Amino acid sequence: MNNEQKLKYFADYNNGTHTIGRIGVSLIIIMLIGAPFVMGTYLKAMPDMPAFWAGLAQILLIWVPSSMVEFLIYTPMLGAGGTYLAFTTGNLLNMKIPCVANARELSGAKVGTPENEIISTLSIATSALVTTVVIALGVLLLIPLQPVLKNPVLQPAFDNVVPALFGAMAYRYFRKNLNIAILPLVLMSALFIAIPSLISSVGFMIIPSGALSIAIAWYFYKKKNKEVN
Repeated sequence: MNNEQKLKYFADYNNGTHTIGRIGVSLIIIMLIGAPFVMGTYLKAMPDMPAFWAGLAQILLIWVPSSMVEFLIYTPMLGAGGTYLAFTTGNLLNMKIPCVANARELSGAKVGTPENEIISTLSIATSALVTTVVIALGVLLLIPLQPVLKNPVLQPAFDNVVPALFGAMAYRYFRKNLNIAILPLVLMSALFIAIPSLISSVGFMIIPSGALSIAIAWYFYKKKNKEVN
């Protein structure tokens, strides 16, 4: 298969991915939004709608910008198929992104290439399947494992699983781009220490920290181009 045939095959693959992805995401949105209203109507337990819309508006003010930024940041990394799968199944930061990064590093694929599209889709699909199996086993073993899960000796470990996970993930990226990561890391750490209540708004804080990282990366990119020219 020559290069032209490969590009045509990849274009057909992407078109098919978008078709299936759009249909799937549309159905999932309809089910996610429709299920609570159907159950509420059937059980005659609908909330006060003016209060519902007022509360929803407050949440959307935070999550709409955050979701848009996440989409813009992660889509180039995940590719078309990976994006549909990741945003549908969730757990991007603590599950899908690490899987994609690790798979890409092991395979030697680069962001923006057809290889990355395939690798990302396969790794996210595998992650989703493994997560489903683990959750199913967890539900089945929940009662037998309760003495272990509630053991006070192990509670500090469970409380620090997420910080440990994110710390290990972050280190891989920080050490590769320390000049870009150091300023956002110091500023965000100082901000969270000074205002602990912001910890609950991590998704929203991605916007300023991401913008700062992009600006720093752009500065070093322009600086490198000047030195080369």
